[in-house]
Amino acid sequence: MILTGDVGGTKVNLALFEVHRGALSLKAEQSFASRDFDGLLDLLQHFLKETQPNLTHACLGVAGPVHEGRCEVTNLPWSIEVRDLKALLGIESVSLINDLAAMACAIPHLRGEEVAVIQKGQGDPQGTIGVLAAGTGLGQAFLVPEREGRWRVLETEGGQCDFAARTSLEISLREFLGQVFGRVCIEDVLSGPGLVRIFEFIKERDGITEPDWLTREFEQIAPAEVISRNGLSGKFPSCEEALQMFVSVYGAVAGNLALQIVARGGIWIGGGIAPEILPLLKSDLFLEAFRDKGKFSDFMAQIDIKVIMNKRAPLFGAGYFALGETVIR
Repeated sequence: MILTGDVGGTKVNLALFEVHRGALSLKAEQSFASRDFDGLLDLLQHFLKETQPNLTHACLGVAGPVHEGRCEVTNLPWSIEVRDLKALLGIESVSLINDLAAMACAIPHLRGEEVAVIQKGQGDPQGTIGVLAAGTGLGQAFLVPEREGRWRVLETEGGQCDFAARTSLEISLREFLGQVFGRVCIEDVLSGPGLVRIFEFIKERDGITEPDWLTREFEQIAPAEVISRNGLSGKFPSCEEALQMFVSVYGAVAGNLALQIVARGGIWIGGGIAPEILPLLKSDLFLEAFRDKGKFSDFMAQIDIKVIMNKRAPLFGAGYFALGETVIR
């Protein structure tokens, strides 16, 4: 049995899989609030006590850079080491990989309703694939095809690159955020917290006081979710403008990634936000920003763009990595 995990700054998802003819079969799954536990080992002990699995492999995708079997989680004060996981789990086959790498490992196995097409291009099955996902933070990775159907996944910390403002409004946003952060990275804008920052910027720019009903929603529901929902419905103009700006930035960043790695195999968008704002991702707002690359605009229109709709993709991807179907460099 394989234990897999998707360890993020907000929540940790864990799953148990059995293998049948090379395919993974989900047997158990639980989700936990990250900050309810002192660390991953504490959380895993709780999960193992409840499930009592007979493990053979484990692979955990973690939101942070992994080096020599160790990771400091980017948006959570946790330090994770493979040697500690091996001691707890009692098995040798334990892997620690970046969470976007785990998501990338799932891509060759996604089918049908697990995927939504944003742009149908001229996808090259032997081309490099780019993956990005906005959630608590922003992750990026890419896949390079190898022989016999195998893939090599390359991890990045692209979300920490400088935020490149494209419009006068984005320049003003960068200046607004610069007063708080000094240096502004892409993740400061393109993430759940980033969407909230865009909303605060628009409120301050326009001198708007949010209505009482909206304040109550912010107290009850995650702020990014509130802004997304009211932005999609058009119920509150500042939410709508913030979401539109967010989507435009998403398109531009996705386009930059496509250029950086010449993503003839396509761009895949994951994370918890994308499926919730799918109508806007399918709009000209996203696509125009994606394609707006000067003399490379025609090239950009030929790139497949897809959204990962299966929320368990990182868990499945970690499982397939444990089976040796992908290699991470």
